[in-house]
Amino acid sequence: MGLRDRFAHNLKRLRLERCFSQEALADACGIDRTYVSALEHSRYSASIDMVERLARALDVDPVELLLRR
Repeated sequence: MGLRDRFAHNLKRLRLERCFSQEALADACGIDRTYVSALEHSRYSASIDMVERLARALDVDPVELLLRR
């Protein structure tokens, strides 16, 4: 599994663990819901700034989005 796929998997897992819909997470980050979906399906790669914003919204350290689980 590549890093983009690992990020996508962790993003979706953490979002669901925190009972966020894609729309709620997108709103918390000030982005579009379709972008969250694209990230979760590995269609886009996130910038380091976006990783930080998503981590902040999910209340995790940014590295949690990149770790192998």
